[in-house]
Amino acid sequence: MMKVEVTTPEDWMGSVVGDLNRRRGIIEGMEDGTAGLKVVRALVPLSVMFGYSTDLRSATQGRASYSMEFSEYAEVPKSVAESIIAERG
Repeated sequence: MMKVEVTTPEDWMGSVVGDLNRRRGIIEGMEDGTAGLKVVRALVPLSVMFGYSTDLRSATQGRASYSMEFSEYAEVPKSVAESIIAERG
């Protein structure tokens, strides 16, 4: 799992949180940042974070930024594991 911190204007909070949820993210908190920005902290599986910077730029008209660092290992959900096994036969 990766610890992700997204800094975004308030207008784009819904898009950012929705996208993190779609990526199986666990929202850990939201708070006010500097200059009227909001900060969203989440734990997100690394496997779904590839291409995130492009998606974030598209969703926020380039106004959000993020940082990401390793947090912990976690077991893959059963439905995802079954999908991976089926793909690889």
